[in-house]
Amino acid sequence: MSQASQRATDLLRAKILEGRWKPGDRLAEVELAEILEVSRTPVREALSRLAVEGLVEMSPNKGARVATWSEARLNEIFDLRLLLEPVATGKAVGRLNDDEIDELEELAVRMHEHGRPGGDRDFSEIARLNRKFHATLIEKAESLQLEATLTSVRHISLATRNYQHFTEDSLSRSLSHHFEIVAAVRAGNSDWVEAVMRCHLHNARTAMLGAMSNPTIGTDNTRDGIGAILA
Repeated sequence: MSQASQRATDLLRAKILEGRWKPGDRLAEVELAEILEVSRTPVREALSRLAVEGLVEMSPNKGARVATWSEARLNEIFDLRLLLEPVATGKAVGRLNDDEIDELEELAVRMHEHGRPGGDRDFSEIARLNRKFHATLIEKAESLQLEATLTSVRHISLATRNYQHFTEDSLSRSLSHHFEIVAAVRAGNSDWVEAVMRCHLHNARTAMLGAMSNPTIGTDNTRDGIGAILA
């Protein structure tokens, strides 16, 4: 893949995950070329790459669209994450130095600051910090196969965030899990890390799928954007 195509892929992926387009929205090559400031060839290659990752759907008649996922498909995604992600984060224990653990704790603090009730919540920033938190742990598992698989399935669940609403309780639990994961990593206890990660994923799945089956969940005490950002 050329440098221009890789840049286009990274930018387009980030914009989809940030919620620039909703699932099902059309992704026109000409418009994307202007937004990403590249020619249409890198855009075409980026769309093909993101289709493989599951973020884009390609159709001969309808062109490219942001992918949509059924409740059954999302359940499958979370089943896969529950099998692999706790193992990956457990493997990271002992492979993070003190400075890296401090950085994870700082990410947890910043997510809490942006997500606490009564503040000026910045859900896009929480999403960015959350992706960095989890990506760091997965990278430190030092397994390219695990990293590639988990990056793909995490992107799919993150990209559904515009349809979902965490309740205040779900959000509070999710933010707290990050601090407990850091504590477990600092203690060098991989069993503890894996247990908290499972709780974290179960919390996210319950919130997301509950909102899919009942769109009114969370609307009285949350705003658009909490969504799956902490999954």
